[in-house]
Amino acid sequence: MNDHFSKHLVDVETWLERELAGIRTGRANPALVEAISVNCYGGTTPLQQVASIHAPEPQALVIQPWDPSITKDIEKAIMTSGLGINPVADGKIIRLPFPPMTEDRRLELTKLVNDKAEQAKVRLRTFREETIKKLKLQQKAGDISEDGLNLDLKNIQSQMDESTERINQQLSKKTSELMAI
Repeated sequence: MNDHFSKHLVDVETWLERELAGIRTGRANPALVEAISVNCYGGTTPLQQVASIHAPEPQALVIQPWDPSITKDIEKAIMTSGLGINPVADGKIIRLPFPPMTEDRRLELTKLVNDKAEQAKVRLRTFREETIKKLKLQQKAGDISEDGLNLDLKNIQSQMDESTERINQQLSKKTSELMAI
């Protein structure tokens, strides 16, 4: 049970890390666009699977489609992604210029980062409660002793505290990045 619980905590932390990587800070980062879904070849495909993405300078990304015929599809996907960046097609490549962020936009993104961290913490708490219910049912059924239950509950809380601290660290780091000028 504890191994399953630990794995779930890691999964939530990894999810948060990916979510935060996709939130724009003052620097251009390929992670911002990698997961954007591109409608091409009769389906949707993540951008990172149809093009190479580079950050040649801090305020710009360059996207080079492996198949130039889907350049327009990539442009459309970026414009509808909500990223707020207008792509500039330049022959076989697409440039994404990142203008400096305003203070209002930084505060808006900080709020989004806080919301994502809170979602992660809610997922952790929900899973902890489900795990505790299962353990109590096992104890009632006689599968584990009361001492075993208490030990498991202490271990779960300890793991929760550690995971929550790591989430808080991710939140603090991303907030600092957003507010840096």
